[in-house]
Amino acid sequence: MATSFKSRSRRSGRFLNVAKPSGSLHPRVQKVGPEHFGIVAVDCAKARSKWMLADFYGRILVEATIVEHNKQGFAAAISQIRRAIKRHSLADVIVAIERTGIYHLSVKRVFSSNGFDTRIVHPLTTRQCRLPADPGNKTDDTDLLAIHRATTNGFGLIEPPLDEVHEPLRLLARYRRCLVRKNASSRNQIIVLIDVALPGYTGLFNIFENQAALTIARNVTSAAQVKSLGIEELAQLLESHKVRYQRRTLSKILDWANGVEETTEHSSMYNTIIVSLDDERCARLQQIAMIEQKMAGLLARTPYVVLLSIPGIGIVTAAEFAGEMGPITNYASDQAITGRAGIYPSRYQSDKVDRCDGPLVRRANHSLRGIIMLIAENLLLLNKFFQGLKARWQAKGLDHRDMCVHAAKRFCRIAYRMVAGGQVFRHPSCQGRDAILRKLARFHADHGTSMAQVMIDLQAATEYLPKSEHLPEAKSLFEAMQPSTTRRQRLGPRQLGEILPVVLAKLGVTAVELRSKGENDLT
Repeated sequence: MATSFKSRSRRSGRFLNVAKPSGSLHPRVQKVGPEHFGIVAVDCAKARSKWMLADFYGRILVEATIVEHNKQGFAAAISQIRRAIKRHSLADVIVAIERTGIYHLSVKRVFSSNGFDTRIVHPLTTRQCRLPADPGNKTDDTDLLAIHRATTNGFGLIEPPLDEVHEPLRLLARYRRCLVRKNASSRNQIIVLIDVALPGYTGLFNIFENQAALTIARNVTSAAQVKSLGIEELAQLLESHKVRYQRRTLSKILDWANGVEETTEHSSMYNTIIVSLDDERCARLQQIAMIEQKMAGLLARTPYVVLLSIPGIGIVTAAEFAGEMGPITNYASDQAITGRAGIYPSRYQSDKVDRCDGPLVRRANHSLRGIIMLIAENLLLLNKFFQGLKARWQAKGLDHRDMCVHAAKRFCRIAYRMVAGGQVFRHPSCQGRDAILRKLARFHADHGTSMAQVMIDLQAATEYLPKSEHLPEAKSLFEAMQPSTTRRQRLGPRQLGEILPVVLAKLGVTAVELRSKGENDLT
C-alpha cells in the first residue's frame, strides 16, 4: 500500500535513547549495579518451557532448565529462582518471556502473580539477536541467549494491561470477525453449488438479500422442477415457509426455468449440501447478532462511545476499534495510535539517498490497522466532510489506497481528541452529527435486545457524554418516541416510553423541560 505523504515527525528528534522507552532498564541497572541485576529469560512452548537466569553482564547464574507447565513445575522453578536471587545477592530481577502464540500467557500469569516484573520479547527480536551470534544454529539454548541480549538492549517490552471491559471486547471483536469470514466463505460455496445445480439462477437476484429466491433454491433440485411447479405452487411453497414475495419475482424465476434445458447429475445431492451450508450460515448469523449485542453493551461502558456521533461510524466498527485500541490512557498522542497500527510509510536512507515515501511498514498491529482502514473507507463513502476531501484528493490524482491512508490518519487525530478529551469534538466531520443514544437504541432494536438491557446500556453510555450534550441527546430520544408514519421507524414509541424517563433522569433532563424549550435552545 503505497503512500506519498512525508512523515516529518519521524525525521528528527525520534531517537533519544538507544533502548526503547518501554523496555529500557538502564536506570534500574545503574541503581543496583549490573552484577546485582538479574534477567530470567524464558523460551516458551506448548507443554513446557526452558529458562535461565543471568546477570546484566550475561554471566549465567542458573543454566538452562526445563519447566513443565503444571503447578508442581512452576512452583519448583519459582523456588529455584528465589534461592538463586538470595545466593547471588541480586537486588533487582525481571522476567523476559518470548511471545509464542498463546502458550506464553500461562507462564506470564505465573511469574506476574508471584511478584516478578514480566516483560515480553517479540519472536522477530529474538531471531535478529540470535543470527549474529549463532548463524544457522537455532536451539532453545541459543534462543535464551538471544532473549537475554534483546532484554539488555531494551527490547523486553512492557505490555499495557487491559481492563475488564476492553479485554472481553477485543476477544468478542476478533471472534466476530472470524465468524464473518467463515460466513463469507459459506456464501461463496453456496453460490457455486447453486450455479452447478441451477445454472444461471444466481444471476437473477442477490439470493442472500432476496429471501424468496433463496427459499426456492433450497426447496427445488432443478429447473425442470420449477417449471413443473408453476407460479401458483411456488407461491404456496413460499407461503408455507412464511416468506414474503412478489409475483414478479416468481415470474422472473419461471422465465429463467423455461430457458434452461440441461439437467444436472446428482442434483438432489447438491441440494442437500446447499441446505446444510445455508443452515450453518443462518446459525452463524444468529451467533454474530448475539455477539454484536454484547459488543454494543461493552462499547457503552467505554469512552469510545462518543465516536458514534461521527456520521459513517457504526456500533460494530466503533466497538472493534475500542477493543483493538484498549484504554486510551495507553496512548500519549494520536501519533502513538498510527505508530502502533503502522500507518506511516517505510523509509530507506543512506548517505544522500533518502526514500521516505515507501509503502506502509510491514511490522505493525495488523488487527488495529485493519479496523482503522475499514473506518477510513466508510468515512470516505458516508461522511460529507471526508467525501469533500476525497473529491480534492481525486482531483490531485491520488490512488484510492493513498486516500484511505490519509483518511485513517485524520480519523486517528479526531478519535484521540474526542476519546481522550471526553467530548463530542466540534470537527467539520461531525457536522449534522448523529445522536449517540438514539443510534445505540436503534441498533439494539434491530437486534431484538430486551428493553431492560437497552436501558442499562443507554444509562452506561450517558456516563461518557459531555454535560453540554445531554440536552441534545435527550431531545433526540424524545423525538424518536413520537409516532411516525415512515417505514424506517425501528424503535416503537411504546418501547422508548418504557425507558425514556429513566434515561432522561440519568441525563438530568425532564420531559417538561424538553417540551418547554424552544427549538433553538435545544440545538
